[in-house]
Amino acid sequence: MNHLQQYLVDEFVEDYQEGLISRRQALKKIAGITGLVVATQLLAACGDPAKPATATSAPNPTTAPTATTAVATESTPTTASTGGSVPNSVAENDPAIKAAMVEFAGGDGQLMAYLAQPVGDGAFPVVLVCHENRGLTPHIQDVARRVAKAGYVGLALDLLSREGGTASITDADSVPGLLSGAPPERHVADFKAGVEYLKTQAFADTSKIGMVGFCFGGGVTWLVAAGMPELKAAVPFYGPPVPSSEIPKINAPVLAIYAEEDDRITSTVAEVEAAMQQNNKVYRKEIYPGVNHAFHNDTGQRYNAEAAQAAWAETLAWFKQYLV
Repeated sequence: MNHLQQYLVDEFVEDYQEGLISRRQALKKIAGITGLVVATQLLAACGDPAKPATATSAPNPTTAPTATTAVATESTPTTASTGGSVPNSVAENDPAIKAAMVEFAGGDGQLMAYLAQPVGDGAFPVVLVCHENRGLTPHIQDVARRVAKAGYVGLALDLLSREGGTASITDADSVPGLLSGAPPERHVADFKAGVEYLKTQAFADTSKIGMVGFCFGGGVTWLVAAGMPELKAAVPFYGPPVPSSEIPKINAPVLAIYAEEDDRITSTVAEVEAAMQQNNKVYRKEIYPGVNHAFHNDTGQRYNAEAAQAAWAETLAWFKQYLV
């Protein structure tokens, strides 16, 4: 298995152990990656799952996230206060933006993406958006609109375009297997194709490109940072990092977002930080206290409004600093 496949298998085992998904769901998701025999063996070794988890409580607002900067000294933006159940959400009919699905050539076929842009004249910096292992969901489309509302062109690719697109897949449990069955290089190539498409659009300033991704998409964001030298800023949310041998290829300043209770991913911080420092990369980590993996997804079981809003404020501040 490649590192993205291992990441997904570990995630589904953990979700099963914590009672977030049923044994049937876990078996199906894992079998799509490893095959049925290995999936059955993995779950048999888990024992009985915990009772279904409830939503994570909000962290103490007086507790600041942990921040570390490598190489360059970065200022820490002030985090915003919580306001509403989904404080950062942007409606499809928001008059400040326009958004729609688009299609463009992607090497061996047509690719689909959700494109959101500010209303008005001018060329706007670009922020690529990478979805989780669920594919291009309405939540990720909302994230692209949030990007546009902040003054950027948001392009959220559907990495299942060759499989007909996320919306065409009726069995949601099969999506992780389809995503991880594609070589990681394909995902990087698809985002490069997205940039080539935007180069033909007058409203996009492709000399200023950033990227944000979540969970599986956080891992893809690390991959794109190592595979796209022109990337100016990257914000992976709790995704598996690239192997240390790939870090010298990263040019973009990286803001890595983590959850304190997400031991599976947060345990990689020390190694990543050391490798970034050794290779003179601009890097900062934010570890949000009292929350778990996927805390930013307002449609998920682990959503935490306060941490999500704070992390989004940090994300936009990072783009504001480097996409200039």
